[in-house]
Formats: sequence, structure tokens, C-alpha cells
Amino acid sequence: MMSADQPKSTSQQTGPRPVERDYHMRIAADGQWYHEGGLIKRARLVKLFASVLEVDADGQHWLRTPVEFGRIEVEDAPFIITSLDSKGEARDRRISLTDNLNRTHLLGPDQPLLLRARNDEAETVPYLRLDGGLLARLSRPVWYELVSLADDKDDKG
Repeated sequence: MMSADQPKSTSQQTGPRPVERDYHMRIAADGQWYHEGGLIKRARLVKLFASVLEVDADGQHWLRTPVEFGRIEVEDAPFIITSLDSKGEARDRRISLTDNLNRTHLLGPDQPLLLRARNDEAETVPYLRLDGGLLARLSRPVWYELVSLADDKDDKG
């Protein structure tokens, strides 16, 4: 029996801890989301899951809510950059990148471009670092367009 003078346990003081679950989810290299092997077709549901997606220091991806969290498998990057919009010239140029969930990201110091070797491939692959350390892989057409913008800049001096 506990007396009134005994301190409460830490878990009672801070509230319940989130419960870890196995969601049986996977994000394929092409950006498609799957649950128990079946494609998740509802874009709004994918956007909801994406809004609670996190990555830890070891590169493990999690869906996290205040009451539970679960691992999900990500084959490459959870998002794909599908289009690019460039406004302005030279130092005033602003490049916006849109991902496969139709979210726009501004290329810059807060969301830089990274080049990484993917798995055991010799090819270097471009990624955009998003908030929270998540990555979005640039599609090949977007990468070529971005390289073309850099070439235009070099041609103009």
C-alpha cells in the first residue's frame, strides 16, 4: 500500500508513454505507400501518414502520434521530387521543388540538396533534405532541369 507521502512514479507524472507498434507499412523506391502488401490508393490517407512521419539518427523511419508509434520500411527516400519551378535570375533566383504529395519546398540552406551514393550503386543520387531530416529524392527529369539551370548560370558568367 502506498502512503500519501511517497512520490508518484515518473510515468504517472508525465502521462502515459507512447506504445510501439508494427504497422506493416512500406514506402517503395517509387514513392508509393503500402500497408500489409497492398497499395494505399487514397492520397489523403498517404498525406495524413506523411504528416506524422519521422526519421531517427539511425535512419529508421517512424509514424509517430502522441499515443503510439511504429516502424515503417522505406526503400530509398519517403518522397520524390516531381517538378521544379525557377523564378528570378542569378543571386535572386528562387527554386521551388514539388514532391509526389504536391507539397512545395524551397531549395536553400534550410532545405539543401544532397548527393549520395544509393546502396551499393556507383551512381550518385540527388536528394533534398526536408524538415526533421527526412529526404526526398529528385526525379531524373528534375535533376536534369536543375543541372541545366546551373549550366545557364555558368554560361552567363
